[in-house]
Amino acid sequence: MPTTARASGPNRGRVGRPRAQGPAADGLAPRDGVLAAAAELFTRHGYAATTTRAIAERAGLRQASMYHYFAGKEDILAELLEGTVQPSLDLALVLAARAEPSAEARLWALCRADVALLCGGPHNLGALYLLPEVGAERFAAFHRVRAALKAAYRELLAATAAGAALAGPELELRGDLLFGLIEGVILIRRGTPAEPAEVLAPAAADAALRLSGAPEPAVADAAVQGARLLGTLHV
Repeated sequence: MPTTARASGPNRGRVGRPRAQGPAADGLAPRDGVLAAAAELFTRHGYAATTTRAIAERAGLRQASMYHYFAGKEDILAELLEGTVQPSLDLALVLAARAEPSAEARLWALCRADVALLCGGPHNLGALYLLPEVGAERFAAFHRVRAALKAAYRELLAATAAGAALAGPELELRGDLLFGLIEGVILIRRGTPAEPAEVLAPAAADAALRLSGAPEPAVADAAVQGARLLGTLHV
């Protein structure tokens, strides 16, 4: 799954002003270059310590030109954060609408893809969830999408054989624990940044199925079916 934040908001599709130093060496469009530069600087030096001037310079833009794409740091951060959850929510809605394979396999597929999204990029953007600034109203859209993704996890969990035996607060708690396990890879990646996403993602998905209450044979079957499903969906 892609890890670059999706384009959104009123600036989508606008033509940018010229760069200060010509095209970026990495070949990114100016808007994407700003997002990539901010992702690097936010995760390396911290959000508060990163200035818009530093972002613009890293992206090869004049600072004034950067404001053609984003109103400020909050807008950049909001788009980066939404890009870490929106693709997983889109996939979750597709999986929830399917009747097959099993709910266990679809839950496994969502877990694996979500971890791959969180860990697949060069920067640990999930660590930005913990910023105190993310509690501001500007990030309400991110919180809505994240809450919708959490609800989609719970819906898939409830459709599994083990989840069907749960009810009310117990189901909600189990869903919260499962969602927390998946997002916990953010902390794992912070401690062991070299851990390959292709190893961590299926391991986390297996652990999530075990946490859901699925017996070991069901976990193994879900992994096979879930991987096949992701292949058919080109995820």
